[in-house]
Amino acid sequence: MKTRANGIEVNYELHGKEGAPWLVLSHSLACSVRMWDPQIAALKDKYRILAYDTRGHGASEATKGAYTLELLADDLFFLLKELKIEKAHFCGLSMGGMIGQTFALKYPGVFQTLTLADTTSRYPAEAAPLWAERIKTVEANGMAPLAQATLERWFTEPFRSHNPAAVDAIRKLILATPAAGYAGCSHAIPKINLPARLKEIKCPILVIVGEQDPGTPLAMAREIHDNAPGSKLVVLPQAAHLANLEQPVGFSRALGDFLSSN
Repeated sequence: MKTRANGIEVNYELHGKEGAPWLVLSHSLACSVRMWDPQIAALKDKYRILAYDTRGHGASEATKGAYTLELLADDLFFLLKELKIEKAHFCGLSMGGMIGQTFALKYPGVFQTLTLADTTSRYPAEAAPLWAERIKTVEANGMAPLAQATLERWFTEPFRSHNPAAVDAIRKLILATPAAGYAGCSHAIPKINLPARLKEIKCPILVIVGEQDPGTPLAMAREIHDNAPGSKLVVLPQAAHLANLEQPVGFSRALGDFLSSN
């Protein structure tokens, strides 16, 4: 389904029973709502799930120019307003987790809980040139040059070897990502710097991380956990960056247990 929110066309899906508590799912860079299929299947009996494509991804509109995390948080705010959702649980992975942190600080009281998976609250200054190089590559040559290296960061080698169909499905999502969307979000991501403000978020927080995540490693998850009083940290073994796909049962169980206890 599509609607207009914050001046753009946003693609979204609704799953589960009407009247159940809302759960919003926000995907990573270079993915789409399809990234969440295992969690939708596992949780739709208990929750009314909103999964949406971030600006510049999937079937949502890709505007040109640099994005900010505040802009992406505003997109979600106006989508929730359009759908008349006043309260919701939130789960975001990687970029989705950055959007979640930004949203929770800008719009306090909307999220009942905040789950931050394989994400960070800040990047070191030395990461900026890496993101600039990715932007340059994508603007010149599209997504293809980045696909293989991205998959190698997102999944462990054993998973890639034993699950070629699953990896290929994500490869297709990467390749289908509009260059403008990837570049726009890549301007926003390295600018996140929120550790000192996490204590301002009053809703319960769950932090999930794949033990072998090289992109947003365990140290980054621990920094969020250490700066968010009362938060819970779950480390999933044998998982890299897309822990929700590499360990779908463990991820969905951790998320489901957290939601049911809050």
